[in-house]
Amino acid sequence: MLDQSPNPAIANPQPWAPAKVTALLVLADGTVIEGQGAGASGIARAEVCFNTAITGYQEILTDPSYAGQIVTFTFPHIGNVGANDEDLETLDRDTRTGVVGAIFKAEITEPSNYRAAYHFDDWLKSRNIIAMSGVDTRALTSLIREKGLANAVIAHNADGQFDIDDLKAQARQWAGLEDADIAITVTSKEKSDWQQKAWEWKDGYSQSTEGIPHIVAIDFGIKRNILRLFASRGCKVSVLPATVSAEEVLALNPDGIFLSNGPGDPAATGEYSVPMIKNLLKTDIPIFGICLGHQMLALALGAKTTKMHQGHHGANHPVKDHTTGKVEIVSMNHGFAVDSKSLPDTVEETHISLFDGTNCGLQLKGKPVFSVQHHPEASPGPQDSHYLFNRFLDLIKTK
Repeated sequence: MLDQSPNPAIANPQPWAPAKVTALLVLADGTVIEGQGAGASGIARAEVCFNTAITGYQEILTDPSYAGQIVTFTFPHIGNVGANDEDLETLDRDTRTGVVGAIFKAEITEPSNYRAAYHFDDWLKSRNIIAMSGVDTRALTSLIREKGLANAVIAHNADGQFDIDDLKAQARQWAGLEDADIAITVTSKEKSDWQQKAWEWKDGYSQSTEGIPHIVAIDFGIKRNILRLFASRGCKVSVLPATVSAEEVLALNPDGIFLSNGPGDPAATGEYSVPMIKNLLKTDIPIFGICLGHQMLALALGAKTTKMHQGHHGANHPVKDHTTGKVEIVSMNHGFAVDSKSLPDTVEETHISLFDGTNCGLQLKGKPVFSVQHHPEASPGPQDSHYLFNRFLDLIKTK
């Protein structure tokens, strides 16, 4: 027989109480967004962007290209599969590079995945990432789309005590990413070699034992999966800091030269990297660039770069390859772009974004030199553009 005694919780309902505010996002225009803190405590100034990917949050948060940024995730459930030591994109697993802040819709839950080694909140703390949940991320994304990428301050204090006037002042006073060379803060400190191959189901990562051809990668904030895809194709891979000279690159006798992705304003990083790239272009060695490497190659060839209104951040961007006529869905992460109108006659535009028509690729006429704005290595994202690595190696074989 059912118990007919009254339920005290129903008989005496408690009034609903909103969650305590323990985190704030304060934009430079004075907008204040409240939420619940997660990850590290403290305050960080950065640019707020949004990412539309629905997987790969750990790779996004450890991508050095996001240095100096706070990422708003449009997918509501972030952290539900926990974190591990494998899905990292920073070259040095112990280097705290990547985003400084993250914003989520839903509260972080207990991990539910066989690969999870850490609770996501603990992992955020370990990497000193300030995070907040309970935010209407759709509304924030709409705000960024309307007003553009915003300078902001993210703050987390378990006591819920904030000096809002001071946070507003910090957000207003932060100089932003324009004219900022951030690659110098995330690049390698010295030469290293890379042998880890791409992850495979059940087997995980393995080591390459081959060494032909020899790729020299210039690290402006390089992602691991780029290096893995080279190693998986049998390449010997040497990684050099962003500040190297052309003479130091050529001293390694490379068969191909790779210009990596990275954060910040390409014009600022180009102050020291463009002269190096110009000298490399005097040789006939094949050169391949991705993202920041694409932008700085364009600068070295005489083009210009511009700051974008909202940038491209996600894993569902359509790009057309004019050299094949095919459309591919790609992963993107950039807030600056090459001005296609500034490309000299010696350069051919090879790829464009089908979202807004911005430049996404180029090749130098008469030389084995090309680059793309998007991320063909994915991680996260589709593998439609993996062919670009084969295209680069084919140029090397032809040479």
